[in-house]
Amino acid sequence: MKKWQSMLTMGIFIMFMTACNSGDGKQPENAERPVNQEGKTVVTLSVQQESPFYDTVERKFEDKYPDIDLQIRVIEDYEQYQNTINTEILSGKGPDIFEISGLPIKDYVNKNLLLDMKELMEQDETLNHSDLQTNILDAIKSNGSLHAMPFGFNLRAFVGDGDLLENTSIDDQNWTWKEFEHIAKELGASGAERRYAMAGEAPDFRIQEMIVDRYAEFVDTAAKKAMFDTPLFVDAMQQIKDMYDNQVMTSEAADLGKQMFYSTVLRSPADFINDLHLYFSNPKLLQKPEQNGGTRIVLSSQFAIQAKSPVKEEAWKFISFMLSEEGQSIQERQGFSLLKSVNKKQLTDIQEQIGSGTYKTPDGKAPKVSDEEFSMFEEFIHTADNYSEADGKVIFIVGEESMAFFSEQKTAEEAAKLIQNKVTTYLNE
Repeated sequence: MKKWQSMLTMGIFIMFMTACNSGDGKQPENAERPVNQEGKTVVTLSVQQESPFYDTVERKFEDKYPDIDLQIRVIEDYEQYQNTINTEILSGKGPDIFEISGLPIKDYVNKNLLLDMKELMEQDETLNHSDLQTNILDAIKSNGSLHAMPFGFNLRAFVGDGDLLENTSIDDQNWTWKEFEHIAKELGASGAERRYAMAGEAPDFRIQEMIVDRYAEFVDTAAKKAMFDTPLFVDAMQQIKDMYDNQVMTSEAADLGKQMFYSTVLRSPADFINDLHLYFSNPKLLQKPEQNGGTRIVLSSQFAIQAKSPVKEEAWKFISFMLSEEGQSIQERQGFSLLKSVNKKQLTDIQEQIGSGTYKTPDGKAPKVSDEEFSMFEEFIHTADNYSEADGKVIFIVGEESMAFFSEQKTAEEAAKLIQNKVTTYLNE
């Protein structure tokens, strides 16, 4: 992979970027475009992790656009990446395209530092718009704008033992954690041996996951206001503690088949088989108790275009390439595809292999999966529309400070007040 190629090129690039540093985020009409020694237009991309994926992306993109030199910079230290990119973007310098995961995207948007890709995407005739997973792209828009683009996505799934739940009526679109606890107690005591509802995660993890699912109920991002010192949050913590105290949940790991439900992240169509069928022979996809909206979308990374980039057109060509069939079919790309056809093909290939008996799960077993399940898997992908813009620092504070309550060192109200104060301070820094 090429890094920044030469000090001369870097100097030219910085000079051009500095020349574009206007207060309104617009590029001057006479802004010069950075070029390398061969006369190719230089487009810079900053990422947080070196990967064979980017090697392949660079090669394939430059093959398609031989007049563009894609230069990729990797800063693998997380804090260094955050500090470096933040400083560069705020000063109007830095990369044309950059991985924005973990950076203050809303602050950048408010300062007009990011390009809104919504209109560019709508006008791009090279894209097969009917094939795009618009449910994902619509969900991640903010106020109708699209300032960050993923190259793939993951899905948070809540899974139950279908055999155990066969005779149990569950309205999973509306159930609460209290109802979940009641159902789990009845089912757990009905068999020859006790089964936990959920296992393998501590209560601080459970409260963190719950807050991600319901983030807007506890944090007003626009107003930078926290709402953790409320009966709603206190009750949520108490509910989780009750489930651990009553042995409905446990922090200890459970053997396969010894728990009734589990929460997992699906990262590809193959995970519908390899993950779901690992625990249960008849897995049932459910909506998590008290989760607002549908299936939650999980993004591992997103990419933004700097509004002051002198090569916005070429930068968009890169994003558009990554949304094309060629870009989405790159083997090293992670996550479900943003193209329906790519997801469909992967599911169909797996379905055919299972039908012929040639598909094996990682533990060497040949799973039994009905055609109806594959239809449900496809619907699960197409109906996912719940994206939480949860701030990782806020979630960390909730997990860290809630442990004082779960370990009975503080009351729920005391822990909630401490979380409220720390999150409020953080949001207003």
